[in-house]
Amino acid sequence: MDTLDRFSNRVDNYIKFRPDYPVEIIAFLKQQGFLKRDSMIADIGSGTGISSELFLKEGYKVIGVEPNKEMREAAERLLKSYPNFKSIDATAENTGLENGSVDLIVAGQAFHWFDKEKCKEEFKRILKPGGLVVLMWNDRRTDTTQFLQAYEDFIKMFATDYLQVNHKNIDEKIFNSFFTNLHAGKEGDYKMESFLNYQYFDLAGLKGRILSSSYMPAEGHKDFDFMMSVLKKIFTRFAEDGKVTIEYDTKLYFGKIK
Repeated sequence: MDTLDRFSNRVDNYIKFRPDYPVEIIAFLKQQGFLKRDSMIADIGSGTGISSELFLKEGYKVIGVEPNKEMREAAERLLKSYPNFKSIDATAENTGLENGSVDLIVAGQAFHWFDKEKCKEEFKRILKPGGLVVLMWNDRRTDTTQFLQAYEDFIKMFATDYLQVNHKNIDEKIFNSFFTNLHAGKEGDYKMESFLNYQYFDLAGLKGRILSSSYMPAEGHKDFDFMMSVLKKIFTRFAEDGKVTIEYDTKLYFGKIK
């Protein structure tokens, strides 16, 4: 499946069942001096606007850059009440933004889809001097509870290309290359910060969470009914008070690129 179109039939579930980002991220970026009151933020690969709204709620100006039509239109609909939000049809590699026009670049749950070398050059072009790049993921825990172990095994059992597209494939080597400052001779000039995050689901919510992932079979797939029956068994086995808990480490990788 083309990367651009992977989520076109997942938008409704993505909106309802993907995790938000912890508001503590804003406080952290302020404390570090990375966010000023007048900061202009470019949310690259903004999708349905989950990462954009984190900053919009705090009054920041955000440009959402999203090439997928269905996801972009969903964000425009969901964020229409925020006057500081601007949505554009563009890619990470060719944003169409002006030179030196943004203070902070954010990529939430998106960087692993980008062409790393091309987007690095584009980010350098659109950032103001001293501007920062923040790459963030809600990194689902896979082994801290029996439920999460079973859930991970379930995904591996039914997924189409989970191991190939998993954001966990973005490793230290890739971060080092992306944040290397060739002029200063610094390799991997970046830092990481982590925040706890949780979602609580009933059975319908857990189904929606699964179906929000582009690597899971959608309705109409030959494995769909069997997949749903197995998911129900897992839920029944591990639910407490009618809910299961998905745990995340929301990870921020941040630095300057030159």
